[in-house]
Amino acid sequence: MPGRLIFATIAAAGALAFLTAMQHSHSLHEINLENLVGSKPDPIIGIATVIDGDTIEVHGQRIRFDGIDAPESRQYCDDAKGFEYPCGRRSAEALDAFLATSKPVQCTFVTWDRYHRFVGDCRRADGASVAAWMVEHGQALDWSRYSHGAYAQQQAKAEAAKVGIWVGKFETPWDWRVSHADHGAPTSQPFGIVSRKLVAQSGYSCEPRRTCRQISSCDEANWYLQNCSWGGKLDRDGDGVACERLC
Repeated sequence: MPGRLIFATIAAAGALAFLTAMQHSHSLHEINLENLVGSKPDPIIGIATVIDGDTIEVHGQRIRFDGIDAPESRQYCDDAKGFEYPCGRRSAEALDAFLATSKPVQCTFVTWDRYHRFVGDCRRADGASVAAWMVEHGQALDWSRYSHGAYAQQQAKAEAAKVGIWVGKFETPWDWRVSHADHGAPTSQPFGIVSRKLVAQSGYSCEPRRTCRQISSCDEANWYLQNCSWGGKLDRDGDGVACERLC
């Protein structure tokens, strides 16, 4: 009888020790999982390569701007006179020029998107918000689905001033992607590489820069307007037509 009592006591003590160990292990697992889930990437700082109007690459990491959506690289919009122009490329060029004036860019992590891109709040070296600037200048839209209206004020200002895509008619980028599902995934090349392909197809070139006196046709002038970073200088009155004396 005493032997059975001793055995039962030892068994009970062993069971208690096992349960305690299991609870401790489970607690440690929860703590480790919490640390893993709660951790987030450090801010990314560096010189940006522009992919399109809402995406850049820094140190090999793709970064999508949080809360905004810019026209897609292959997207066209209508200007004030109803003529099509490459609003996606214009958006990318505007972003490139904006970032170039105050380097480097710093992006604070917000989340990951379905393409495994780092989604962040990005600012220039001078502290200017990239997303806010793009929306305010009509080069991107406030994507309220994700921003919850964070850039609604900038968008209202751009629409009232009729700048960027607000100068004419356009399809929202999210609707454009639905109607062009085969082009919906993010581009894998910076916009500058796409530009070189367009140059090769057209026979024209963005180098060297030209003035209206050096251009021989309306088609050529408008090609420069639509495809070259300096093309806007050929349209001094901002009506969407370059070198009007040729047109």
